[in-house]
Amino acid sequence: MTFRLALACLLLAPVSAASAAPVPPPAAMTEGGRVEGVHLASGVQAFLGIPYAAPPVRDLRWKDPQPVAAWQGIYHADRHAPQCMQPQRNLRANQYSGAEITSEDCLYLNVWTRPGLQKAPVIVYIHGGGFYIGSSAMPIYGGEAVARQGAVFVSFNYRLGALGFMAHPELSAESPYRTSGNYAFMDQIAALKWVARNIARFGGDPSNVTIMGQSAGSMSVQALQASPLTAHLFHRVVGMSGAIAGGPSATPPLAEAEREGVKLQSVLRAKSLAELRAMPADRIVVPRTPDGPKIGPSQDGYVLPQSIEQTLARGAHHDVPALIGFTHDESFGGLGPVRDLADYRAKVEARYGARAAEFLALYPAGNDGEARDSARAADRDSTMASSMGLWADAMTAHGHARVYSYEFARPHTYAAGAAFSDLDPATAGAYHTSEVPFWLGTLESFNLYRKTRAWTADDVAFSKAMTQSLIAFARTGNPDTPALHWRPYVAASPILLQLGASAKPAPWPDRAKFEFFRKENQPRPTGGALRD
Repeated sequence: MTFRLALACLLLAPVSAASAAPVPPPAAMTEGGRVEGVHLASGVQAFLGIPYAAPPVRDLRWKDPQPVAAWQGIYHADRHAPQCMQPQRNLRANQYSGAEITSEDCLYLNVWTRPGLQKAPVIVYIHGGGFYIGSSAMPIYGGEAVARQGAVFVSFNYRLGALGFMAHPELSAESPYRTSGNYAFMDQIAALKWVARNIARFGGDPSNVTIMGQSAGSMSVQALQASPLTAHLFHRVVGMSGAIAGGPSATPPLAEAEREGVKLQSVLRAKSLAELRAMPADRIVVPRTPDGPKIGPSQDGYVLPQSIEQTLARGAHHDVPALIGFTHDESFGGLGPVRDLADYRAKVEARYGARAAEFLALYPAGNDGEARDSARAADRDSTMASSMGLWADAMTAHGHARVYSYEFARPHTYAAGAAFSDLDPATAGAYHTSEVPFWLGTLESFNLYRKTRAWTADDVAFSKAMTQSLIAFARTGNPDTPALHWRPYVAASPILLQLGASAKPAPWPDRAKFEFFRKENQPRPTGGALRD
């Protein structure tokens, strides 16, 4: 981070009396030292790339995040820090927004605030990306719109892939906790501790912190809600389209995770842990393959002493107000696209075998169109909606805090000729991640690299209403506003707020469907679980 520091003694060029005095940059004194950010045209102040932990390199690779060394002089927080090590993204992907620098030295955070704020609600956003890609620098996760409406917004990077989650017997042996893996979750906890100690200097209230995430970020929110290490670090949760408990991404026990780490060591042809630590980081960050080592969150006995399902069932999670939901057309795995009715039935038979008739009773189809609709609904329910519903059920059954829920069903408005490698605008609907720019007010992030959206005035107004509802929830624990009316979740007759062409109450999917997929996602006898 030394390239971001300025010497305290600067040579100042003379300025003529006729010249207007430059506006000094916004500044704050953090525990590490003085930081200076930038003024945005909207009046928001942005502090970008502030270190919250020491660089996790060399001997600190696969170690708990360590404190930042204090600096002398000024730290210029005027640009995003490098993203954590990850495979490169496709230039034609839907969310591609330009090249980013990648580095193992990546544990930095960003703060957006507004002049004059005091004890404002704080929203800490955890980015998604399957725990192996993603970055807080992606424009879709920008905090300017949220800060402009009166909350302090924080985002941060955390270690990804094998660098963030590899468990290994040798790592467990050297750990004071006799465990390994889940370094990414420890990074997230370190960022929350930084917020607790420093956010008041940016106008935020450390006693009113909301953690928010989507996809893997939402899974992280659930893990942090279940961890005993996060007591008093947050006071509300927002989870969007991602839950570990009850879904296909359930955490394996430490012993199984360690075996996967040994497999990775073999794939990398490293003879020892010392060789792994000396290896260039880009050799360790390899794309995931179906038959490769399964590296991800685990029941490490420290961050997660037991499965999240067990923690929720015991009521041992942090009982705080929650806002959770999913999108109408998202899916991962499952049956995938189907051509016609015959293809649908064949895929159901191949996938569910003896339970195929039960599945078809829940997702019937009498023609090709119904087959395609049922396949998409089943894929959504099996990978996202069911696990989010089970999360809501567990929180209301074993806690006292209110839970609110939504289904985002509003397709994006695409520019003429927009085309992507990973998404077909004609059939995408309300796809996975599509709600994020509406919540955060970052609709134009899709037009920064190339114009792909033709947002309407109604889109912009709907996004503003969603952002206001998010801030209301962060401030009070209740998202209700004059524009959006919410009902608390009641497990006996669950109602969500469907955010589509308009906002209206709607029932959750049939619980019999959730129970079907809960049985499908039960752990194997070894204690592991299928993960995407």
